[in-house]
Amino acid sequence: MLAPVIQLRPVIRQTRGETPLALADILDNGVNLALWQRQLPLHIAEFGALLVSLNEPLAESLVVELDSEEAEPNLLGLAAGCRDLEGYDGFIADVAWLVSAFACLLGAKRIGVRLRLLDKAMCPRFHVDHVPVRLITTYAGIGSQWLREGVMDRRQLSQADAEPSERIEQIHCGEVALLKGEKWRGNEGYGLIHRSPALAANERRLILTLDWLA
Repeated sequence: MLAPVIQLRPVIRQTRGETPLALADILDNGVNLALWQRQLPLHIAEFGALLVSLNEPLAESLVVELDSEEAEPNLLGLAAGCRDLEGYDGFIADVAWLVSAFACLLGAKRIGVRLRLLDKAMCPRFHVDHVPVRLITTYAGIGSQWLREGVMDRRQLSQADAEPSERIEQIHCGEVALLKGEKWRGNEGYGLIHRSPALAANERRLILTLDWLA
């Protein structure tokens, strides 16, 4: 009689690299964070800094429909109030490239795009996302924070007194992160633990997120 086959769960881990190819690691079993350690081109970084300095509110979202892998994402209207700022066209081109790359990697047909200028932590407690996968990048200000597996008891997520004060990892401004969530098949119970960083008075951050909708 044959012995039953025991399915071993892959070790939960995070990967990083200096080229966009690093993002493809998110497709691997056990990887719940793939990080592209990029530096923003100067003209895009300057656009982000200029937008932040204007101290105007910005909270926009749209759904991008893609009929094919070759389709150009339609970002018409995104941050339209900033179109007269120097560097706007380069910024929108960068967002469009990220949307296309995200769609190509996942085979996504519908992508939720959110662009926000924040003056406080949007999600201040460590938590997991109840989505398959989310892209996060910061164009100005500090990036999101995350924890390696085992640093915090998952049963105590969102409890302030249970959060660690050390061993907190940081995503730097300009870096592109793919965070695997609870709804990725095979990743149930192992979504990446992360949070928005605390901001000092008069500190702001410009953040873009992409969600795989279909």
